[in-house]
Amino acid sequence: MTRILITGGAGFIGSHLCDYLIKKGNDVICVDNLFSGSKDNIRHLLSHPCFKFIHHDITDPLFIEVDQIFHLACPASPVHYQYNPIKTIKTNVMGTINMLGLAKRVGARILLSSTSEVYGNPKVHPQKEEYWGNVNPIGPRSCYDEGKRVAETLMMDYYRQNNVDIRIVRIFNTYGPRMALDDGRVISNFIVQALKGEPITVYGDGGQTRSFCYVSDLIEGLIKAMESDLIGPVNLGNPNEIKIIELAKTILKLTNSKSEIVFRPLPPDDPIRRCPDITLARKRLNWQPIVPLEEGLKETMRYFDKKLAKIKTKGQKRLDKNYLRV
Repeated sequence: MTRILITGGAGFIGSHLCDYLIKKGNDVICVDNLFSGSKDNIRHLLSHPCFKFIHHDITDPLFIEVDQIFHLACPASPVHYQYNPIKTIKTNVMGTINMLGLAKRVGARILLSSTSEVYGNPKVHPQKEEYWGNVNPIGPRSCYDEGKRVAETLMMDYYRQNNVDIRIVRIFNTYGPRMALDDGRVISNFIVQALKGEPITVYGDGGQTRSFCYVSDLIEGLIKAMESDLIGPVNLGNPNEIKIIELAKTILKLTNSKSEIVFRPLPPDDPIRRCPDITLARKRLNWQPIVPLEEGLKETMRYFDKKLAKIKTKGQKRLDKNYLRV
């Protein structure tokens, strides 16, 4: 039985990874400081004999015996990682040093969940792993962008100097159930606003693009990356690009919401285009996403609709249960 540590395991992606690995018969240790993660995401696992939760901040060392480490810990949305930018970069740098030190001591393989943000506002499209990026090192997003770039540097240096067994994946926009209501990313923002009948907030003119990967597809990619002989970095994301304004219209259609679309100024350093080239993942991992956007959006909407119904915020109206045009 493999003993696996997941940092950030109570987060959106981490909790789905916990589920997957438990179902496959592994011992899973979930470590999270619960800043952007939630115990609600893993509550169903707390009594499982093969699952253990440790409330811990990885900027402090962790002494434990494991075979593999999925290093996912770090707030991933601008709302969360800009709340305390110094803490964000400490998590990416000191946290990664601590996890690499652990991997070195116990001989564990470690996978870093890096990000498409390492490409910044890219001048090359779509983005290949060989592209070095166009990143503002002193902007409001740099605590995350540059933090992840340093984390990748640390991974490679521990590999070259200490022969630590590493894997690096660059995750592009991911969505699905267990995203936080206040996540701040575009899909969660649009869905929550649509379900509540509030204006849909589009930044800029909506012509900027993103590509969205459903969480179950991403989990499969993470597993394949960990089990492969590919050190990386390797892009994990959906190569199907969509304009933000079209995403807003799709969500309005699927929710049958009467919300209006309103436009606000584009935040600084917000990328104009973001789309992965996944040729390497297809060839070396035999991986590509399979969940269509509308199907994934419907599952995500169901989750948020139930979440909002539980909150019972004064004045909120739950949309009719048949709102999804299945």
